[in-house]
Amino acid sequence: MPLSVQEKFDKAVAYVKSLPKDGPYQPDQGTQLKYYANFKQATEGDVNTPKPGLFNFVGAAKWNAWNEVKGRSQEDAQKKYVELLVQDLEKMSPKSEEIEKLLEELKA
Repeated sequence: MPLSVQEKFDKAVAYVKSLPKDGPYQPDQGTQLKYYANFKQATEGDVNTPKPGLFNFVGAAKWNAWNEVKGRSQEDAQKKYVELLVQDLEKMSPKSEEIEKLLEELKA
């Protein structure tokens, strides 16, 4: 039986959080911000904190990314997060057995 959107999201989040900092999968900063924004939208909804100060570059980038997905439903944010991971994992070559299994589960 295929996984629910929530189950796919939970698996994707667990995988991304378990990645070693120096592992084979290294998303660029733009991709990391997309993951962050969709994670926050999926778990907390619309941005709910004041915009960080001018010199807090990382905080401002994260806030802006999250604010860009404002209005997206939590389920759509979960789907987008999973979609981002699937796209990135499909680009990997060669793929480990673990990644092949994860892709199969996320795409079902």
